Amino acid sequence: MKITVVGAGAVGATTADNIIRRELAEELVLLDIKEGVSEGKSLDMYQTAALLGFNTKPVGSTNDYEKTKGSDVVVITSGIPRKPGMTREELIGINAGIVKSVTENILKYSPKAIIIVVSNPMDTMTYLAFKEADIPKKRIIGMGGALDSARFKTYLAMAMDVSPSDIHGMVIGGHGDTTMIPLTRLATYNGIPVSRFLSAEKLEQIAADTMIGGATLTKLIGTSAWYAPGAAAAMMVESIVRNQKRIVPCGVYLNGEYGQKDICMGVPVVLGRNGWEKIINLRLSDAEKAAYEKSAEAVRAMNGALTF
Repeated sequence: MKITVVGAGAVGATTADNIIRRELAEELVLLDIKEGVSEGKSLDMYQTAALLGFNTKPVGSTNDYEKTKGSDVVVITSGIPRKPGMTREELIGINAGIVKSVTENILKYSPKAIIIVVSNPMDTMTYLAFKEADIPKKRIIGMGGALDSARFKTYLAMAMDVSPSDIHGMVIGGHGDTTMIPLTRLATYNGIPVSRFLSAEKLEQIAADTMIGGATLTKLIGTSAWYAPGAAAAMMVESIVRNQKRIVPCGVYLNGEYGQKDICMGVPVVLGRNGWEKIINLRLSDAEKAAYEKSAEAVRAMNGALTF
């Protein structure tokens, strides 16, 4: 098994670090456009092997895509991070060109790779990658829902003072401050609806906090978060390479599912060795369906800025 992470910034390096610690591949390639960064971070990670006991070999590459040849899974994190006050939508002009180039180069050397897109705005970048890649749709996956759901479950756990691992919940829709849909109705605490423990007002506040989860961290840190995004991407990689078939909300190409066509948006999918294997129908309420339609309209507006 060979895995490539494109982009050796904070998110990419954290993704790579999580992957090698879990020993998800024999070799992990970390690629970046900036001279020496991927090589340095890969060497730093490799020096932890004697301390942590993993056997995955990390390899750094400065823009040499030939080193990525034969990758089974590729995670694209490249692009500029969000700055304070900047929306994901404002990133589109710069990051679209980067993601398009990365996708072309990756598939030149790894035509059978499964691609996970982390770059923002994630739904639009996933759609762009799908249109440019000309590969089966089940091999193009956007990461956003996995991260948003982790934040949602964390806020629920904090409010209830319980372990986040005992909370089950998901966020669907677009990966944006105004487009994501935290499904409070379906969230549970070890199978018990969280509405048994939290008021409607508190759940509404948690949903609102989840939607601005990324912006909140950007304001605090001064740049985009990286620990949770990196862990979310690595979790998806693990479900794929170990064929775990976990149900994860991901941005995938829709062709009629959830009432949407020709768009990439967050829905729950089964992640396995072949990519996303099937979409799970949650049977949304009328209010949730309306929210999803509104989210889709916003994502389509963003997609309209793309040039192919």
